[in-house]
Amino acid sequence: MNTFIWIVQGVLAVVFAATAIMKLAMPREKLITVFAWVEQFPDATVKAIGALELLVGLGLILPSAVNIAPGLVPWAAVGGLALALGGTAVHLRRSEAPIAAVNIVFIAGLVLIAWGRFGPHHF
Repeated sequence: MNTFIWIVQGVLAVVFAATAIMKLAMPREKLITVFAWVEQFPDATVKAIGALELLVGLGLILPSAVNIAPGLVPWAAVGGLALALGGTAVHLRRSEAPIAAVNIVFIAGLVLIAWGRFGPHHF
């Protein structure tokens, strides 16, 4: 189970970091073509979401990989849960059920990480 949690951590870390870098680096006009919801939010909000996603992506792997404060990993998962739940609400409000369903998969992975790292498979 520990190996499976590591795999989920790795996959979600890459997803969070990749989408964060897009939100932080791409110009707004191009970002709207990738993420339609960006049009409804101020640029500062989109950049803040990107920064938080980058922290989650790094927090899912880095603390345990370098063995400095590995107890932060489940807290990163909780932060990711907050972002994913908020994203799900935005997508449902915009009638984007398929995208919201993808967020549900992320939520399931983040719940697994939080449960495993707070509980039986902590570092």
